[in-house]
Amino acid sequence: MAATSEPRLKITYATLRNDNEQLHASYDAGLVTARGELGGTHGVFINGEWRPAKGTFEKRSPIDGSLVGHFAKGTRADVRDAVAAARAAAPGWARTPWLERIAVMRRMADLISERQMELGALMAIEVGKNRLEALGDVEETADLIRYYCDQLEANDGFEHSMGNLGDPTVHTRSVLKPHGVWAVISPFNFPMALSGGPAGGALVAGNAVVYKPSSDAPLCGVKLAEIADLAGLPRGVFNMVTGPGGTVGAELQENEGIDGLLFTGSYEIGFEQIFKTFSKRFPKPVVVEMGGKNPAIVSARADLEEAAEGIIRSSFGFAGQKCSACSRVYVEAPVYAALLEQLVAKTKALTIGDPTERKVWLGPLVNAAAVATYDAAVAEAKRDGRIVFGGERLKGMPSDLFVAPTIVADLPFEHRIWRDELFVPLVAVGPVKSLDEAFERANDTIYGLTAGFFSDDREEVERFKEAIEAGVIYINRRAGATTGAWPGIQPFGGWKGSGTTGKASGGMYYVQQFMREQSQTLVD
Repeated sequence: MAATSEPRLKITYATLRNDNEQLHASYDAGLVTARGELGGTHGVFINGEWRPAKGTFEKRSPIDGSLVGHFAKGTRADVRDAVAAARAAAPGWARTPWLERIAVMRRMADLISERQMELGALMAIEVGKNRLEALGDVEETADLIRYYCDQLEANDGFEHSMGNLGDPTVHTRSVLKPHGVWAVISPFNFPMALSGGPAGGALVAGNAVVYKPSSDAPLCGVKLAEIADLAGLPRGVFNMVTGPGGTVGAELQENEGIDGLLFTGSYEIGFEQIFKTFSKRFPKPVVVEMGGKNPAIVSARADLEEAAEGIIRSSFGFAGQKCSACSRVYVEAPVYAALLEQLVAKTKALTIGDPTERKVWLGPLVNAAAVATYDAAVAEAKRDGRIVFGGERLKGMPSDLFVAPTIVADLPFEHRIWRDELFVPLVAVGPVKSLDEAFERANDTIYGLTAGFFSDDREEVERFKEAIEAGVIYINRRAGATTGAWPGIQPFGGWKGSGTTGKASGGMYYVQQFMREQSQTLVD
């Protein structure tokens, strides 16, 4: 959609109101455009050209089973060609003055923002996000790229003069340089932000990229490649190959022409299959951003209505299919029953259905495998605990991928539902005797991504900040107990089994991960 002279409302994951008439009119127009783009056949993007697909796979909308499109089932040969194109293009892009690089990348960000409504509608159709979630995802993509451009500019391209021990004939500099070619493997749940964000960081730093989108969100990947091309990235600097992880993903992990790899996904794949095996001949950078089992802790001194709102938004937003979703809640015993009552009341009020509709807050799960995960967890919760609300597939919906948001109680704290990342709309709630017990249980996990705390007691807040083991924490946040980070505001990255580098996306140290330092000494 074309840009207008009217001020554009910025939609983020913390947007609470859904009553902006101009926004919904623009979205409805974008939805018409998006529906006109469905059903096509899409190839792979290599060396600045679209190659027709030799074989395809079908993607259907989780909302109603309608056809999204046919997408190239990329081969190892396709990936090798993409890597070769990237290697040929990388030196020229690295030599491009950084001011010119960020000018191109800022054009890319602006094109994403200009097409926000169309892209948000496509995303809703493709993966089932509601309007505000999808629009936030698109705008976060643009803002991530802008923020990384800003960071390069603020640090003068990461070139800095160093000391000389008092010898005026010695001139030393520290220079960060790109590695060369990065692979970016993205997930379905933030199909733009977790594609354009990391790819944007690598590109801003001067690397070329070979990108594999999720097979659950291939159209978003196609659109990102189209926009990168329109922005003016040189041929071969950005390449995209769709297809299965066992082929495209495996070649990206094994190809010696890949200098660095960024993967966002599960702990099992990220740590066991990628982090441990990517480097073969010599160490190479690998950035693995994995999942979470994110706790919210509610003090007896909390505003319970505020806590319930924040928990529900984080537990059930996008059907719990976020690495930052709140999936376990520890409540001080005196307010446990009252909080459960608030949670149930707010969950009952959620509107469920086709997420492209204005009134709908919660859509479907992304695929049948996610429904099977939900069914298994519900069965265990019924057997070993108590379903307080939900626990069923929903009838009368446009597809069989709709399930009820579910609140579980009375589960032993040793139960796997308290420990395993499920990626479905199910939250376990349990009473604790003290905040010390809550902090201990919250930290008793391999993960350390996000955490939330609700209390009106400043001393308790400080205790939480000191004790909790998580990369992103929120306190008294109605907009989301554990979710909703934004570039340049809440850097998003995990500790322990949630991430490998300790450097957060949308933060001040992210771009440097795609670069390596060279110390340069010149003597007159």
